[in-house]
Amino acid sequence: MTYLDGAGNDQAREPGDDPRAVALEIADAVEGLADLWAVAAQDAPLRLSLHQLRALRTLESAPGLNLTALAERLDIGMPTASRLCDRLEAAGLLERTSHPHNRREVQLSLTTHGRLVLGEVSDRRARALAAVLGGMDPTDLAALRGGLRAFHMARQLPSSWPGDTDPR
Repeated sequence: MTYLDGAGNDQAREPGDDPRAVALEIADAVEGLADLWAVAAQDAPLRLSLHQLRALRTLESAPGLNLTALAERLDIGMPTASRLCDRLEAAGLLERTSHPHNRREVQLSLTTHGRLVLGEVSDRRARALAAVLGGMDPTDLAALRGGLRAFHMARQLPSSWPGDTDPR
């Protein structure tokens, strides 16, 4: 189990209304989901690293970014972003084109093959998640869905951002 209060704490935690105890349970669930997500992506015929997938997803949502903007969005250095794009371009997933109004600037966009690969990874992830959810009791599934909606709404509140020490 993941412990938010530091290493070495091996006391059993009981579920309940305590936000900290619930946070520990959610941390475990997130780790499981991340594993499921990664394995489903790696089972695709074209194996991509998580950085490559993030870059493709970013360009899918914001086509035409330049290398600097992509590096900033991925929070990586320019040399790393450049090598990442070189590999994606060599695999036929990304293309670089000249900006129509500034010939010194290069725009990055997905190729048709890149969009197909992202769609396949997304489909594999959805099927893997659906298989797990399909094994849940319908009442638990409905509770999970309601809980996720409530989480999403609570996350929008200013007091819910990281760094806030209000123990509510």
